[in-house]
Amino acid sequence: MKDVAAQAGVGLKTVSRVVNGEPGVTPETEKRVQEAIDALGFRRNDSARVLRKGRTATVGLILEDLADPFYGPLNRAVEEVARSHGALLINGSSAEDPDRERELALALCARRVDGLIVIPAGDDHRYLEPEMRAGVATVFVDRPAGRIDADVVLSDSFGGARGGVAHLIAGGHRRIGFVGDHPRIHTAAERLRGYRTAMADAGLPVDDSWVSLGSTDPGRVAAATRSMLADQDPVTAVFAGNNRVTVTVVRVLAALEHPVALVGFDDFELADLLRPGVTVVAQDPATLGRVATDRLFQRLSGAALPTTRTELPTRLIPRGSGELPPFSG
Repeated sequence: MKDVAAQAGVGLKTVSRVVNGEPGVTPETEKRVQEAIDALGFRRNDSARVLRKGRTATVGLILEDLADPFYGPLNRAVEEVARSHGALLINGSSAEDPDRERELALALCARRVDGLIVIPAGDDHRYLEPEMRAGVATVFVDRPAGRIDADVVLSDSFGGARGGVAHLIAGGHRRIGFVGDHPRIHTAAERLRGYRTAMADAGLPVDDSWVSLGSTDPGRVAAATRSMLADQDPVTAVFAGNNRVTVTVVRVLAALEHPVALVGFDDFELADLLRPGVTVVAQDPATLGRVATDRLFQRLSGAALPTTRTELPTRLIPRGSGELPPFSG
């Protein structure tokens, strides 16, 4: 900075103002300082700024799986909000492993991120309490934190599943299968609860053979779906618990000679181009990311806020597969 100041013929404070985008510098002086910066190849030392200001202008995002299409719009929304606040986003995947989630979160805290946005894999987040007390703002997304009090932004998994299954019931279906993710995952449990509630609301029994929870591995999902369809009283419709499950179920149903109705939770690319198009209960992952990051920066601003639980609505998109009548032949 001394070299830049000497070449531009200004004081150190003026160089600092230009580098940090602060007011109080005339356009002519700013141009002269910028020319000196370019000529000397000056780069701001962010490590020194951290020591001086105590803030790193970085936030961490922990996702379940960066390869999952659901998280693409969410990740982008978090990045855009962070960027509007002059912050850099660092992200990683937990692979649905609580130990890996903890390792990632604590590694980000060790690198002094200002805040964390977490899609939790585990159900005990007390390990974050010391970090939060030390000033690391933390917001959970898609699933609530376990055993600590923290802000969370969710989609209405229960209401969305209940509405999707009610849609199948309204179309005449009485034997409806449910294929979902691991029951320990909050969203999977809530969607199963929505399914059971919709069936109970209609006075319909649920046979144990109609419900399958577990890995979203295509082999497991395909076997579970085929089992429901091969039963003596096969299901006439399937409710799929997330986009990865839905894609596998679509493949299984495409091989059948008779139609089986399908509603999936989460929209996915090309769902509208299949024949029939896939009826889905759609979330808004971009809004989830935006609302969560806005909340994070409210906390980083120093506002004394109570913890909140924000639940965003879902919407049913009928495209054809969920409107197929029960097969009677």
